[in-house]
Amino acid sequence: MNINNINIDEIILNALREDIGTGDITTIATIPADKSARGKYTAKEAGIICGLEVCGRVFKILDENIEFKTSKKDGDKVEKGEVFAEVSGNARNLLTGERTSINILQRMSGIATLTANFAAQIAGTKAKISDTRKTTPGLRVLEKYAVKTGGGINHRFNLADGILIKDNHITAAGGIKQAVASARANAPHTLKIEVECENLASVREALQAGADIIMLDNMGVKDMREAVNIISGNAIIEASGNMGDLNAQDLLAVAETGVDIISMSTITASAKSLDISLKFVLD
Repeated sequence: MNINNINIDEIILNALREDIGTGDITTIATIPADKSARGKYTAKEAGIICGLEVCGRVFKILDENIEFKTSKKDGDKVEKGEVFAEVSGNARNLLTGERTSINILQRMSGIATLTANFAAQIAGTKAKISDTRKTTPGLRVLEKYAVKTGGGINHRFNLADGILIKDNHITAAGGIKQAVASARANAPHTLKIEVECENLASVREALQAGADIIMLDNMGVKDMREAVNIISGNAIIEASGNMGDLNAQDLLAVAETGVDIISMSTITASAKSLDISLKFVLD
């Protein structure tokens, strides 16, 4: 991850502004300006760590002299009770950046952990777990990076990334055939066209219209398997619709139908933050 990316720095700055407000009055009132400190990050539960560079960047933005060291890299496993990083420098600046650093690290690690869990459930199939645009406003670049860290793939980053013709587009355009034809005529040739299909009839129509990607939305396993046969390799196939609510056996059954992608809003919209603490230690 390129931590010097202007978008990432802006995310961090916004988070610091939100947390600091007009000043960290507790720290200023209790800690001498020249006091130094050292703290250790500890995983309070097992999971996949993610966001280490961003965590360190929080402190560098506050104070270039703060040192952030870690024995891990994004995507590594951490065990409950494991100390995986250390930060040292001016105590005031460490305390001011503490909560922002932990919040980001916990959030990204939680998403990576949940993604890895789902990916493990469909291991051995060709299907890949994908995210959606259901992300925390302002944090999409970090959350989608966390998905990839956990072994998933990214769907569109934004509305300009690809053409996804959904039910309301189809209704407004007058049908799948009309929507796809209009997209071909008006959009750059470099963009793929995906069509959301709710039944086998719409799958056939989308295929005939020349869709590059066909989304099987809220279909049962039997219909998914039939849709895969109908498409027969002539389009990328994405399964979608409450996939995060399925148990491991049912999710595997979806993957075994032959779909290429299983998109899940759950991995970003409902991920539980990984429990992480930062505690100061005496030298």
